[in-house]
Amino acid sequence: MRPDGDVTPIDTDYTVGQDNVVVKVGPFGLDIHNRVFAISGLLVIAFVVVTLAFNEQASPIFEGMQSWLTSNLDWFFLSAGNVFVLLCLVLVVSPLGKVRLGGTEADPDFTYAGWFSMLFAAGMGIGLMFYGVSEPITHFTEAYGGVQMEDGVRVDGAPLGGAEGNAEAAYALGMAATIFHWALHPWAIYAVLALGLALFSFNKGLPLTIRSIFYPLLGERVWGWPGNVIDILAVLATLFGLATSLGLGASQAASGLNYLFGLPEGQTMEILLVVGITIIALVSVIAGLDAGVKRLSQINMTLAALLMLFVIIVGPTLAILTGFAQNLVGYISNLPAMSNPFGREDTGYSQGWTAFYWAWWISWSPFVGMFIARVSRGRTVREFLIAVLLIPSLACVFWMTVFGTTAIEQYLSGYEDVAAAELSLQLFTMLDALPWAQVTSFIGIILVVVFFITSSDSGSLVIDTIAAGGKVNAPTPQRVFWCTFEGLVAIALIVGGGLGALQAMAVSAGLPFTAVLLMSCIALVKGLMNEPR
Repeated sequence: MRPDGDVTPIDTDYTVGQDNVVVKVGPFGLDIHNRVFAISGLLVIAFVVVTLAFNEQASPIFEGMQSWLTSNLDWFFLSAGNVFVLLCLVLVVSPLGKVRLGGTEADPDFTYAGWFSMLFAAGMGIGLMFYGVSEPITHFTEAYGGVQMEDGVRVDGAPLGGAEGNAEAAYALGMAATIFHWALHPWAIYAVLALGLALFSFNKGLPLTIRSIFYPLLGERVWGWPGNVIDILAVLATLFGLATSLGLGASQAASGLNYLFGLPEGQTMEILLVVGITIIALVSVIAGLDAGVKRLSQINMTLAALLMLFVIIVGPTLAILTGFAQNLVGYISNLPAMSNPFGREDTGYSQGWTAFYWAWWISWSPFVGMFIARVSRGRTVREFLIAVLLIPSLACVFWMTVFGTTAIEQYLSGYEDVAAAELSLQLFTMLDALPWAQVTSFIGIILVVVFFITSSDSGSLVIDTIAAGGKVNAPTPQRVFWCTFEGLVAIALIVGGGLGALQAMAVSAGLPFTAVLLMSCIALVKGLMNEPR
């Protein structure tokens, strides 16, 4: 799309798809970047084959890999998260905030209401369904239990110094610790990449792919091997980040089906769910049911809002409504301590939770970032950053407050099953103590499944765009390939170690892409500095 008004385009001879290989076999066609698609595709295939062939040996490898990365590089992930937040805040107050995406005269493609709703939708997903109850109740009980030492080493998972025996303080700390993982930091990660994609696509005239952001640093070399490596890392990070979410969704859906209908839990059921839902996503990819997926997403958002409203009405209404503001205050007051990357004593929290989350958010950033970029043309940088940081963050805070407060109040009133259940079952255990538990739990399963389908369908589109050299309308068989392998990677990780393997690959894929994102911050600032305001 041509810019409106003044911009500073980048003068390059590169044209989208010039390094692509175009093949047509009967009715099927391929239009792929010859190196990015081939290398990333072969690496993914090799990973699936090796993990499935040696699944017994894979589990301890994944566990050891995650333990080493989070215990030795937690400072790197936490520091990177702080860099992204600080950069966003500096850009908001600086003159660079006046730059308009799409040109000085560009009009927004969507109204505020439409734009906000899409940003809100981007923040809703399997993660909120899986962790909406389990994370607040876990942090609360750990904080309530206080600091525990063995042989002079701290072994508890309580955030910061805990709040032993003090229910009110443990609630405040547990909710602050939860919100920390769902508010400013993850959305700053998404905002940095989304802003870079939007700027270099809408203003600079470069392809909508990750390598384009690095033109100020690499020049024409960005179309060669340095750019290929960047896009390959983006493909792998996105695919493993999506596979982690799909694995979590399968685990929760299996627990819900066992709770509701007595269907067997375990690895086989999770694999069957991944296969079934991947097939549904494939049907939508093949048939091109973009409108259907959009309608499905809208229905899902409506169901999520209704479920949340139901919990507010029949749950501890007053505690929820007063807790929202209190939780925000608690989050802000604890933010400096929780974001500190060095000298942490609460390693059970900072390494076991925060380091994993930051790597997971970073691996999701190409997926969410490209979506946000595509719907944000016409906004100023200041407008963009304020909205992307605040709107989804507040939505996540409210969701966590509703479900977390309800679960904690249940626990304090004597219903301890909500804390004792497995992570994947805690949502359904919480709903079980409320009226119409069968109905709301069934809605919960539908939400997980539809988030699964839309994530797989949309994720395959984003990965394919990157692997097709920035082409946004590449042939359907390519999306079929990526959609299929998202499911296969999730299955391989479930077989190779379950939740631990899923988390390990999210961290491993997020590590190199963290370095990519940090470098993109420099390129982003350089790109903004020569844009008219």
